[in-house]
Amino acid sequence: MLTCRECDLAKGRTRVVPGEGPDDATVMFIGEAPGQNEDRLGRPFVGAAGQFLDELLGLAGLKRSEVYICNVIKCRPPGNRDPLPAEIMSCKPWLEQQIALKQPKVIVTLGRYSMARWFPGQSISRIHGQPAEKDGVLVYPMYHPAAALHQAALKETIQNDMRQLGRLLQTLDGRAPAEGTPVTPIPPPAAPAPPLELRSQPTQTSLAAALPAAAAAAQPPTPKPDESQQLSMF
Repeated sequence: MLTCRECDLAKGRTRVVPGEGPDDATVMFIGEAPGQNEDRLGRPFVGAAGQFLDELLGLAGLKRSEVYICNVIKCRPPGNRDPLPAEIMSCKPWLEQQIALKQPKVIVTLGRYSMARWFPGQSISRIHGQPAEKDGVLVYPMYHPAAALHQAALKETIQNDMRQLGRLLQTLDGRAPAEGTPVTPIPPPAAPAPPLELRSQPTQTSLAAALPAAAAAAQPPTPKPDESQQLSMF
């Protein structure tokens, strides 16, 4: 990856930003693209959005040292512009390898470009905070932390989605919430959920039990008529 020249982003990068986190991380956060600070240091989420992400992790009872963090593309686009379709396709094999190697139990997508990998054609303003089982992994879509830096009104929404993630993780593996974290149990579903086809029996049981309740508990408010267009950039 460090010597990759599959797209033109290699010409202007300072460093490749592969990602970081422990090999046994059960939660993987996938953002969109490196920014200026990430390009300089070769690490993901080290700028203002990264500082906010660190705060958000605490709301879910998580520490940065125990999750894996990466981006859809591994090199900074010029001027921090949005990734181009060709660039996303060029980096897709690297992301697929990371997912295959880490085998996360939960993938949290941050922003619409990572969300589109599992929810094509969907609007992030409509499905944020609603987990879904995809290919044996629970995928949890969220706004990118940078969205709150551009629109302060989104900060509470993002914080609530991260708290919901903490409740989901607690249900999946019995994780004890960090001291002071406002985590409450997710109520069981009204009727037994059909089993999910997952990679292993232990994961199948935990996800099948948690997914319907988590989705019910995470229903977002009905967006205003123009909300999808206003927030589509995130």
